[in-house]
Amino acid sequence: MPRRSMLFVPGNSERKLRKAPSLGADSIIIDLEDAVPPGSKEEARELLARLINEIDLGNIEVCVRINPLTTLEGLRDLETLVKWDPVSCIVVPKAETDLGFLYQATGRYIIPLIETPRGILRIEDIVRAEGVVAVNWGPADLALSLGGDLRAYSGNQFVRTLIPVVSHAYGVDPIDKVFFDLRDEEGFRRDCLEAKSLGYVGKTVIHPKQVPIANEVFTPTKDEVEWATRVVRAYEERARQGVGALTLNGELVDAVHYRIAKSILERAGASNVEN
Repeated sequence: MPRRSMLFVPGNSERKLRKAPSLGADSIIIDLEDAVPPGSKEEARELLARLINEIDLGNIEVCVRINPLTTLEGLRDLETLVKWDPVSCIVVPKAETDLGFLYQATGRYIIPLIETPRGILRIEDIVRAEGVVAVNWGPADLALSLGGDLRAYSGNQFVRTLIPVVSHAYGVDPIDKVFFDLRDEEGFRRDCLEAKSLGYVGKTVIHPKQVPIANEVFTPTKDEVEWATRVVRAYEERARQGVGALTLNGELVDAVHYRIAKSILERAGASNVEN
């Protein structure tokens, strides 16, 4: 399924939870961590227990961001969410280790959030674990854990490139960080385009008005689909003749370009199905 837009929804807001499925996001992430004050965690879990089977969720992916696994609230989140059938995915903040045990214990897919120095150092073990389907990263918590500046880490090309490199190596979806300035829609679009150019397949978003922009940017364009279609047809025709590379419109096309083209067509097809 496409994860062009993954919308964070506060787990303690009934109004926003009821509205979220109609906002066009590919996934919603019900947030029990940062969006819920420390004294309201149990209240949020009780609200979700009441609403989760009542709200018409359609075909969207439903994830829950739990509190850190090292906390009692995180364990209580897990104990509760395993009872909620519509939840197919757990977003784990401050991931620092192989989370395959969590997938085995809950049967829910895992999306680790890379937000700490140890998470960066152990990212390969985290990403290749059983049950991991996507990876996201958080510059704010990463900057805090390093005593650094949020602006510096939001634009840090090492970290931002590392996520898709490791994700694609193990066949999981790299999802880019949130964009905090809700007033700057053009800035958000530029951020999405830059993420796409680095290999990200989607974006976590924090406001409904960011959803259509993310969906548009991360859906393959008409030109991209036409290029991919030409490449796939030409390459497969020559492959039947025993040729592994060819020239198409003056450019070399080989197995790498073929795989890129196939990926574009798969994403375009998935996006069209969801829409």
